[in-house]
Amino acid sequence: MTNPRATNDDLTAKARIRNTALDLYAKHGQDRISLRAIAAEAGVAVGLVQHHFKTKAGLRDAVDQLVVDHFANALADVPDDASTAVRDDAVRNMLRANPTVVDYVRRALLEPNVAGSHLIDVIVDLTQREVRAARKTGRASTTRKENTQVIAVLARQMGELLLAPMVDAVWERVAPRTKPPRLSVTVDEAQS
Repeated sequence: MTNPRATNDDLTAKARIRNTALDLYAKHGQDRISLRAIAAEAGVAVGLVQHHFKTKAGLRDAVDQLVVDHFANALADVPDDASTAVRDDAVRNMLRANPTVVDYVRRALLEPNVAGSHLIDVIVDLTQREVRAARKTGRASTTRKENTQVIAVLARQMGELLLAPMVDAVWERVAPRTKPPRLSVTVDEAQS
């Protein structure tokens, strides 16, 4: 799998700034980190951050795209004729290998601000393209509504990611020292 993040040794200043922003946003949240703090951590002047990204929103959009690139690259490595389960496993494996992405997505989607809406937009766009391609090639049913399939994919792939901390905390209280259950999230078609 290609790493959209690359390594600090082969990064441009722009990529280093974006990666630093991802790290800091994942750890502290977007609202708690200034462009100046990102610049200092990346070892650049704040003017360079503004030169490349213009605003904090521009930097957030670049970080969101980096996160979506992680998802897209995980899916790109899966053969076109692979099952939904194989595709979901590829995303799960990518998330396990990239805890910063997990932390960023959790914060972006669960913290009450508008910043998460851009990430939702780009993840939904990627998922819609994947679902449409799967429907077109016969890998996904065309009897279910496309919008329900998009929600189902996101619920499967993100549900565990978003709910796991709560499940782990509850399990630790109700059954400490035992193996927790595997979380599974499903979406059923609405009945007319």
